[in-house]
Amino acid sequence: MKIKIMVAAHKEFPMPKNKDLYMPVLVGATKNYKEGINYQRDDEGKNISLKNPNFNELTAVYWAWKNLDADAIGLVHYRRLFSKGGKRELDNILNKEQIEQLLDKAPIVLPKKRKYYIESNYSHYVHAHPEEPLAVTRDVIAENYPRYLDAFDQVMHKTSAHMFNMFIMKKKEFNQYSEWLFDVLFKVEDRIDISEYSVQDARVFGFLAERLMDVWIICNEKKFVESKWIQIGDRKLVPKAINFLKRKFITNSEKRTHF
Repeated sequence: MKIKIMVAAHKEFPMPKNKDLYMPVLVGATKNYKEGINYQRDDEGKNISLKNPNFNELTAVYWAWKNLDADAIGLVHYRRLFSKGGKRELDNILNKEQIEQLLDKAPIVLPKKRKYYIESNYSHYVHAHPEEPLAVTRDVIAENYPRYLDAFDQVMHKTSAHMFNMFIMKKKEFNQYSEWLFDVLFKVEDRIDISEYSVQDARVFGFLAERLMDVWIICNEKKFVESKWIQIGDRKLVPKAINFLKRKFITNSEKRTHF
């Protein structure tokens, strides 16, 4: 089985040693290109590289959908990768044999769910980002993919989700997911104005996609397996927790919850 796991990066960073399995991809290559970074560029062939400030790692997903030939395709991040568990080190990530074993069980591999406990997926999103894109996403799904609407509402009410836009999928499932995901996101893009968004909030389509993975999985009753994952380097958990509390109780205190 030919498996390609893209490692999305916007700068040079230590990469997995198995170059046949792991493919470093320079996302937003047109803007982020620097001499000496010998990664696959996301601006070759048919691409949306220029949309990287708003689509994040999804520009690598789009590039792979349109240009990459493999039996299974995956996406991880330069600091966040599927692992065997244990130490947060590059020599502890999944190898080809382990990935094949997972794909023998199901055509889709996802990271273990992130649990919010006191937050729903909806409230967690609106406490961190402008609400409008999420509401427009629901409208787009209702109008264009009505059979997905119940799954969307289910996911919004849940307190856990498969996050990070990380996955490994057999080619059939990857093509199906990409076709649906980008059609939804491009339709949302046509309806919202993000010109006044902060740099962080302007990454909106990557954030939306994190919530749409489970919608697609549930609606299509796709079989999947979960894998442990590790984050290389400092996770900065305390600052993240402080920022979360500020967003929840101060910045976004007047936002409504209706899903």
